[in-house]
Amino acid sequence: MSQRSSRRSFLAAGLALPAAARSIQQTAPAAAPRPGQTSKPSGAPAFQYRTLGGTGLKVTSLGFGCMITSDGSVVERAADLGITYFDTARSYMGGNNERMVGVALKGKRKDVVLSTKTEGNSKQEALGQLDKSLQELATDYVDIWYLHGKTTIGAVTDDLVEALQAAKKAGKTRFAGVSTHGGQQDLMPWLAKNPNIDVILTSYNFTMPPFMDSVIAEASKAGKGIVAMKVMAGGTRRGRAGDPDLEKLRREGALTSALKWVLRNPHLGTTVPSMTDMDQLDANLKHMSIPFGAADEKILALHLRQIAPFYCRMCGECAGQCRQGLPVEDVLRFVTYADGYGQFSLGRERYLQLHPSHVSARCGNCSGCTVQCPYGVQVAAQMARAQELFAC
Repeated sequence: MSQRSSRRSFLAAGLALPAAARSIQQTAPAAAPRPGQTSKPSGAPAFQYRTLGGTGLKVTSLGFGCMITSDGSVVERAADLGITYFDTARSYMGGNNERMVGVALKGKRKDVVLSTKTEGNSKQEALGQLDKSLQELATDYVDIWYLHGKTTIGAVTDDLVEALQAAKKAGKTRFAGVSTHGGQQDLMPWLAKNPNIDVILTSYNFTMPPFMDSVIAEASKAGKGIVAMKVMAGGTRRGRAGDPDLEKLRREGALTSALKWVLRNPHLGTTVPSMTDMDQLDANLKHMSIPFGAADEKILALHLRQIAPFYCRMCGECAGQCRQGLPVEDVLRFVTYADGYGQFSLGRERYLQLHPSHVSARCGNCSGCTVQCPYGVQVAAQMARAQELFAC
């Protein structure tokens, strides 16, 4: 079945996991604090705990993605209230994000599962980045160390896998992982069979192709811990001011509906939605244990229509289509950082890391766009938007 025809049944299938997945088999009620663990404040939310694959790590189903968080007090409060999984990376905020997370979690290291990532292209470079990460995080080890942003099997080189294993042997990380924004249809089955990989961090949300449910289930059954990112599908900042549909999405909580959709998948260990302030933290804590229902289904259907011209589902079908060789999927993601999450500096930073020929390319120089998105993303307009926003 093609990606296009698969999406025609979105409301019937895309918004509804199979019946067997409606009960969260990997969850358990919140447990009492472990010996030595800081007691939770009275009135703290009741979390669901899941086992992160074969790692044996017990994590809250709601984790914390720190990528765009600059206020350490939000991270600190999340840990105080009981969130146990925190995710950062060497490249976030030019290295400052790890430093902020390290300060925020000071004194709480034994109570949390902490992960970071490397964009190193060689064993030596990756291990050097890990040492810097440990220094910034003020810890002797991280629980999970990921190869960052891999989208092809070939990108997970033997050299980088050796780095993962060397870090485990040295006690600098407990488990090895790979993060991926796209290419999951081929990459995740390969990772599921790779004995050197313990955890997979993958994009996953209600907009994505149906094959995602099956590859996640396959990897989970193979004993891999699965962590979901990009769960909010690009935020709700796009659209014209005063647009009644946009206002309805914000008023009725489209983002928390998106979170609830992801959380009901029993094959996930945890999720890492970005939370930049106390309001976002409180909203996610409030809704994390509320079942996904008919009202959520309706609001996500509206959300899907609203973001269809803008949001890349990372299906990979645009690969190789651009006559100028531009990495379309990556560029569309950078625009989402700016327009969807309000993180212009992050989008521009990532855009300027592209090959110089890609940074200098202009879609206006083409007579017509050769990229046709099966989901209706206005690729030419979005690429031009990126060039307008980010190009020097």
